[in-house]
Amino acid sequence: MKIHNKIIYLVVSIFLIYTFLFGGFIYYSIANYAYTDFYKRLEIRAVTAAKIKLEHPTEVSSIKELHQEYLEKLPHQKEYFFEVNEMGAIDSELVPLEIRGAFIKEVIQQGSAIHNHQNLFYSGIHYVSTENKEYVVVISAENYFNSHHIAYLKNLLFTSLIYTIILIPIISVVFSRTLVHPINNIIKEVKKISSENLHLRLMMPNQNDSLSRLTMTFNDMLDRLETSFETQKNFISNASHELNTPLTSIIGQADVALTKLRTSDEYIETIKIILGEAEKLEQKTKALLFMAQTGYNGKSLKFEIVRTDQLVLDAKQTVEKIDRDSKVCLDFSLLPEIPEKLKINGNGQLLHLALCNIMLNAFKYSDGQPINVALGVNGKKVIIIIKDKGIGIPEDEIKYIYDPFFRASNTKNYEGYGIGLPLARNIIKIHNGQLNVQSVQNEGTTVRIDLPIFNGKF
Repeated sequence: MKIHNKIIYLVVSIFLIYTFLFGGFIYYSIANYAYTDFYKRLEIRAVTAAKIKLEHPTEVSSIKELHQEYLEKLPHQKEYFFEVNEMGAIDSELVPLEIRGAFIKEVIQQGSAIHNHQNLFYSGIHYVSTENKEYVVVISAENYFNSHHIAYLKNLLFTSLIYTIILIPIISVVFSRTLVHPINNIIKEVKKISSENLHLRLMMPNQNDSLSRLTMTFNDMLDRLETSFETQKNFISNASHELNTPLTSIIGQADVALTKLRTSDEYIETIKIILGEAEKLEQKTKALLFMAQTGYNGKSLKFEIVRTDQLVLDAKQTVEKIDRDSKVCLDFSLLPEIPEKLKINGNGQLLHLALCNIMLNAFKYSDGQPINVALGVNGKKVIIIIKDKGIGIPEDEIKYIYDPFFRASNTKNYEGYGIGLPLARNIIKIHNGQLNVQSVQNEGTTVRIDLPIFNGKF
């Protein structure tokens, strides 16, 4: 069912239920009040009639005047006076048929009682005169309010219900269209967006409501998708170029060697060149496969407790073995007093690879200058900082450093594939950490790695 129809059905149902409940409550309250009020009026008339009819005229002259001046006669009003005998009863022959015997008994026993027959209402009181004679005084009348006003109220409520049934669907349709219209606009704009025009964005509404937050969220998602598409496009372009270069060299060398017979030394030289290019191709392929593997969520990897101080020492030793001219200066002055805070939950081999890549990059682009590595703890995180004084990264190119195969414009004189840093970032993300790079061209680069401390649970 469309949301448009759901809104209509929901609004109509709510208003109809409310109308029924509210109308029923009003009708019941007014009708109940009308009965109570009318019986009270009959009781007052019964007391007044008893004073007028059963007392001495000289004593009740003022009551007569008030009765005639202020108390109008009700429709079909009748007055009944029955004397109670010594047995505490009245002569049943004097009681009209429309008055029940049980009603008279209740009046005598309880002092007052009420009764209704069809639209006639009766109110009786047990009255003792000044001469100590007991009487039962009954006043009957037609409840004009009940027969006319309540009927008018019933018709009015019924008419209101009909108007409600007619108007509420119309209001619901207008309301649902007003509410759904912005959503339909979003749907139309979204349908225009495809992989060919990911630069398009939804128009932000002026109101700060759920729709504006939805639009903002969708635009944020489009930003991420556009970035992902651009990264993938650049990756494919760069990967094709990087893989094509050694292949072209291999094919070229083989073609040249096969054009004519050559000496054994020439063949050996050609094979060395082909072997070198093949090794480069193998390294790039392995790096691509490894980077693809680390791009997953890391659930298939084996994690264990890793001491970060030992990890840094091992990485320093590996870097100095790979490049004997490298010099890594360690700063352990910020180590915590509790060694347990240096433990993290992770894969030691992957973390070792990430640190080695970052350190080798720092040393390579520093032209042989020493690099500084600091280790410390801040709150619930272990922090590793690698700092160099090398060529740095141009400010407008820092946003591309995590793109595979991207190399800054000032690195043309340095060997590399542009895979080390993206690979290191993937490894750190697998460990729920963060890798941040700050760099100033010709001044140096600082890489900060934040890793969560082991919390005692795997």
